[in-house]
Amino acid sequence: MLRAALVSTPRTSLRSAYVSTHVFRPSFQALARYESSKPADPEALRAARKLQDALQRNWQSPILTYEQVKPKTLQPSDDAYLIDVREPDEVIRGSIPSSVNLPLSTLATSLNLKPQDFREKYGFDKPDTTQEVVFYCRSGKRSASACDIARRHGYQNLFNYEGSWLDWVAKEGGQKP
Repeated sequence: MLRAALVSTPRTSLRSAYVSTHVFRPSFQALARYESSKPADPEALRAARKLQDALQRNWQSPILTYEQVKPKTLQPSDDAYLIDVREPDEVIRGSIPSSVNLPLSTLATSLNLKPQDFREKYGFDKPDTTQEVVFYCRSGKRSASACDIARRHGYQNLFNYEGSWLDWVAKEGGQKP
């Protein structure tokens, strides 16, 4: 581990001796680094990492496959949402049937909206924190972030369609991504 300390160094003056005695000379702060102590107990560090990994595993949303998402598109339910977190210009190229668009860039602020304001802005009801919500994007990265954001806002029943739009198009054999 490294420790940093600020060291004060005076500014060198390029002016004459007469001017420098009559002008305030500011000092600048320089950053100096010192090596600090190393962790004393490697076993404690390993135990802390193991605990952190377990907590991270509990935080990750379950991953769905194409075969699990397909029935949700054929028989949509009011109790479940399929949310596309791509930007509107990406959604224009195509989307999964029965999905709604809620861009990742606005997701956090949108989940804080009142239900009536949410409906006016997006055209569908705001999901309840206990409803099933499946997120997808283009390749599965942004949908994982969306799951994280939603979990931080109190949503509990979250799923990530990891293959997302690219997988959907490949399995459906239709449009180009």
